[in-house]
Amino acid sequence: MLNNNLAPEHPVPDAHGINLFEADAGRDLLACYLPKDLHQHLLPHLQRLGALAGSLLDDLAGVADKHPPTLSVRTRAGVDTSQVNKHPAYVELERYAYSEFGLAAMSHRGGVLNWPAPMPPAAKYALTYLFVQAEFGLCCPVSMTDSLARTLRKFGDPALVEKVLPMVTTQDFDALHQGAMFMTEQGAGSDVSATATQATQAADGSWSLTGDKWFCSNPDAGFAMVLARSESVEGLKGVSLFLLPRTLANGTHNNYRILRLKDKLGSRSMASGEIRLEGAFAWLVGERGQGFKHMADMINNSRLSNGVRAAGLMRRALTEALYISKHRQAFGKRLIDMPLMQRQLSKMALATEQARTMVYQTAQALSAADQDSSKRPLMRILTPLIKFRACRDARKVAGDAMEVRGGCGYIEEWSDPRILRDAHLGSIWEGTSNIVALDVVRAIQREESLPALRDHVHALLADGAPVSPELAALQAERIDQAFKYAAAVAHENRSEQARQAATALYHVATIAAMRWEAKQANMPMRSHLADLILKHRLAARDPLQGDNLTDAALCEWLAETV
Repeated sequence: MLNNNLAPEHPVPDAHGINLFEADAGRDLLACYLPKDLHQHLLPHLQRLGALAGSLLDDLAGVADKHPPTLSVRTRAGVDTSQVNKHPAYVELERYAYSEFGLAAMSHRGGVLNWPAPMPPAAKYALTYLFVQAEFGLCCPVSMTDSLARTLRKFGDPALVEKVLPMVTTQDFDALHQGAMFMTEQGAGSDVSATATQATQAADGSWSLTGDKWFCSNPDAGFAMVLARSESVEGLKGVSLFLLPRTLANGTHNNYRILRLKDKLGSRSMASGEIRLEGAFAWLVGERGQGFKHMADMINNSRLSNGVRAAGLMRRALTEALYISKHRQAFGKRLIDMPLMQRQLSKMALATEQARTMVYQTAQALSAADQDSSKRPLMRILTPLIKFRACRDARKVAGDAMEVRGGCGYIEEWSDPRILRDAHLGSIWEGTSNIVALDVVRAIQREESLPALRDHVHALLADGAPVSPELAALQAERIDQAFKYAAAVAHENRSEQARQAATALYHVATIAAMRWEAKQANMPMRSHLADLILKHRLAARDPLQGDNLTDAALCEWLAETV
């Protein structure tokens, strides 16, 4: 008998309300990268965040995107205030990120999500990966708060750490002091050696900062890391790192002003502004003249966070595209059953899954480097690799997902325009694609990172699912060639080929890691993905021959839970 209570499927599919964790066919991959007890502990929290990200948080993010923050320069009584006015929807998102889930605190202290100890990076990034699928902009201040705490712990005076760290890692929202970093100047963007902001030491040993900072996200943060010139020498050796409080000990505003807020293409929910330092009080962090060295730790952490956010955006875009293609029909067929759509989804999925794997691999390398400095070379090269490639791939995946939705994808009522705008940011902030690709080369030249990566790749392959006999020779040859090419680019100073070298190393790393994941998680699809990367990203192809990337098996796997 026909069930008249079942409504027919609407011709315009809407995925709003789905659980973004449950909808992810690769969600179980996290078990490879966390201790079993922590993974089991986090599962209900991941489930809850997935449900929120697919509903309430997404709604709040949409509202915040349409109501960007505003700046109040003075109070009605004429007092300079530099007050950033945030929409209530954005403030509610902040409460979830900082208080409910403790995303900025969980790496620094126990007690977050009822876990007794600080959590490893993989746990934090797994949760961030979900949160960013709803809201991108806020994840920048969250990352900066987390990174500021990390840098302060590593290089700050113990008394200063004791004073400040509890304020930036608390889950009490009303007591929280968020973090920021003020580095960029009009004449000193990627070229930090051109920093002009002056740091002056008084007779009592205190420091004051004077100058303009051109691009300052989260400009009303409670604390900001600032680069300033403290020495009378040119270049990086004259630059030191300082911690700038927003409020002085007497309760008054520190001596700096927010001149204006940026009208950005994306991340519109989060304020970015221009700062004028007018003799602002600050604490020296670390050694004088070693500012860039200390700040590099914060930048590298932020670059990894950029890669995580790009991976999360790709996953959201792919989830939306899969839902549409599974639930919309045209010409008597589901979109997902059409070969050309399968090809498009396969290409999107390949980049998305590569990025997820690199998130976990880099997080694992970061954890190892923190425990053993000899492991730093691997982390040092994986970080710019994910920042470079994942952030570039996110732009293409987001655009293709918009196309899957068709005309509706171009309408601001849907998530696609916001995701596409946000996706472009990753390739700019914390270093453009060219800058980060060159950083891969520097890691090879200065820190012996290439042998570390080669050893890591071969260890993963040795402990992973075996490659099929018909692809074994091709895999060995292409991996060897990728390392030889990267070495030549680095040691022969062929900087114009830095992007190609970085891309090749990224593909090699993901092939090896996916074969390892396939065995560890008993997920044969990871090895299948590695095959696709090998054949379609690393092997030479005739563009007029066709690459046969249409992969129905992959599409079916991805659509299992959507």
